[in-house]
Amino acid sequence: QVQLVESGGGLVQPGGSLRLSCAASGFTFSSYAMKWYRQAPGRERELVARISSFGGGTNYGDSVKGRFTISRDNAKNTVYLQMSSLKPEETAVYYCNLWRERDYWGQGTQVTVSS
Repeated sequence: QVQLVESGGGLVQPGGSLRLSCAASGFTFSSYAMKWYRQAPGRERELVARISSFGGGTNYGDSVKGRFTISRDNAKNTVYLQMSSLKPEETAVYYCNLWRERDYWGQGTQVTVSS
C-alpha cells in the first residue's frame, strides 16, 4: 500500500533554512508527480510545490518562489523540499502528496518559524 513518510521539520529562526524529506513506498515512485502542501492553524491546506515524475518540471506557489526548491531522487524514492528565508507565517504542518486515482497524504511534519 502507498506510504508517505515526511521528516525534517522542526524549530527554525526567521530567515533560516530547513530541508524536508518524504520517503515513499508502495507504488512506482518514478512514474508520478509529487507535491508538497502545508496547513497552518485555522487555514486551508495550500499547495507549496510540485515536481514532475522525472524532475524535469517544477511549479511553486507564488509566496515561496525563489526561496523554496523541490527536488526528488527516484533511486531513493524520496522527494525533498529545501526551504530558505523562512518567515514566521510559514509555520505549518507540511505534507507530502501523491495523486494516483485519489489523494494520498503522509502524516505531516511540523515546521515552526520563531525566534
